[in-house]
Amino acid sequence: MQIAFWACAVGAIAAGVAVFKVDSMARATFALLASFIFAAGTILLLRLAYLGIVVVLMMIMEMVIMAVFMIMYMMNPGGLMPMSMVHNKKGSLAIAGATFILLTATILLVPWPMRNGEPPPDPTRALGEALMGSKMLVMMVLGLVLFATMVTCVVLATHRGRYDR
Repeated sequence: MQIAFWACAVGAIAAGVAVFKVDSMARATFALLASFIFAAGTILLLRLAYLGIVVVLMMIMEMVIMAVFMIMYMMNPGGLMPMSMVHNKKGSLAIAGATFILLTATILLVPWPMRNGEPPPDPTRALGEALMGSKMLVMMVLGLVLFATMVTCVVLATHRGRYDR
């Protein structure tokens, strides 16, 4: 369990760093997706299967849509020209450092409440029922249908292919 946690933690950080190091918006998108997948792995390790799967599915959908739009509209989607994902380096470093210090101080100094009662026997099921109620199956099927629709639209929109010009 600890090895898997540290693998996910290191993987999420490495993929997050890769977002700012690669020379392509498409590669940055997939590095960000990898970072989110590793973060979802830590959620799965907490035995929160529903939340972990939802994070994975949401991030895959979001990043695929982002990659499609970047490839369609970006001037340099393949990274053929050098680019930087970091703007205002000093300002962003100062904001990130201040945010880290604030969050760390909050975690260490705020008195955390004590738990009242016992957790449900299956917290994932209880959370899913609280969020969706009886509509869980409908939402899962709807997600698959939306994904299939997006893939189909992209395939139909490019009748000649990427390299046939």
